[in-house]
Amino acid sequence: MSSRARVEILHGANLEALGRRDASHYGTLGFDQLEQQISEWARELDLETRFFQTNHEGELLDHILRIEDTADGILINAGAWTHYSWALRDALEVAALPTMEVHLSDIANREDFRKVSVFEGLPTLVATIMGKGPAGYREALIRLKEELA
Repeated sequence: MSSRARVEILHGANLEALGRRDASHYGTLGFDQLEQQISEWARELDLETRFFQTNHEGELLDHILRIEDTADGILINAGAWTHYSWALRDALEVAALPTMEVHLSDIANREDFRKVSVFEGLPTLVATIMGKGPAGYREALIRLKEELA
């Protein structure tokens, strides 16, 4: 591992629409602003970040399966794929990197279908952080840095 831990920030379906989605669940911060904030927090923690967002599940799967030599850990907000993409879970298991799951909203207190996370029990899952808005990403970066230390 390099002196700076490399964290891959993965965003799934509809995350680029932040700022236009229901503010009561997702806040008012736009997607670009969120990524800028994550970058600032990562710099403060001496973490190197790389971002990837897609609305195409297969693209995310392919990306995850190619990051083993370019990342030390993963921070993922998979959006709706969290609730049903077993293929995404399998790709994360194959990648075998410490993974933090993050959700802006509190998925445990929303619609029934959102209470399910296919990442639960994933051997590489460090923790799930939800319902803390953008600040949840900072907490996830801190936890991931501790895990990689």
